[in-house]
Amino acid sequence: REAARLLALVNDIIRLSELDEGAEDTDKAEITDILEVANDAVKSISGVAKKAGITVTAEGESTLVSGGKSLIFEMIYNLCDNAVKYNRENGSVKVTVGSAGGSAFIRVSDTGIGIAPEHIDRIFERFYRVDKSRSKQSGGTGLGLAVVRDLTELHGGTVTVESRVKEGSSFTVRIPYVPVIEEEDEEA
Repeated sequence: REAARLLALVNDIIRLSELDEGAEDTDKAEITDILEVANDAVKSISGVAKKAGITVTAEGESTLVSGGKSLIFEMIYNLCDNAVKYNRENGSVKVTVGSAGGSAFIRVSDTGIGIAPEHIDRIFERFYRVDKSRSKQSGGTGLGLAVVRDLTELHGGTVTVESRVKEGSSFTVRIPYVPVIEEEDEEA
C-alpha cells in the first residue's frame, strides 16, 4: 500500500512539474464538449464509487470550450475522485455542466464530510490536506486540488469552493467557452 501511495505521489509531482513548464499549452487549441468529458469521467470513476456505496451522476447542457479533452477529463476526474474519497456512506456526487455569465462551468457537488472554513483558503496548496489521517488511509497525496487549480488556470479560468462541514462541498470551475454560431442560410 505504501509503495502504491509513493508511486501516486511521484506521478502527481511529475504532473505538476509538467504543468509548471507549460507542456500542455498545445492541447488548449482543441474544441471540447465538457458534458461529453464529464460523462466519461463519471463512467471512469463509477466502479470505485460503487464499491464505496456512492452514486455519481453527470447532467447539464452540451458546452464547448477551447481546451484539451484529456486535460479537462483530468480536472473533472480529480474533483470526482476527491468527492468520492471524502463522502459518506450512501452519499452522492453530481457533476453539472453548462454556461452562465460568459463562461462555461463545471460544478462537482457532493454530500460528503465538508471542509471547515479555516481550511478553505488553503485546499488548493500543494501537499495541503484537511484531514491528514483520512488522506493517508485513502491514498491521497495532497496534490489533486493543486493539479485542478493549475489545469483551470492553464485554460484561463478560476476554481472556487463552497462547503459546509458534515453537509458536503461544491467545487466550481469556470473557463471561457466557445459560443456556437448558427450558420446563416446561404440563400439569404
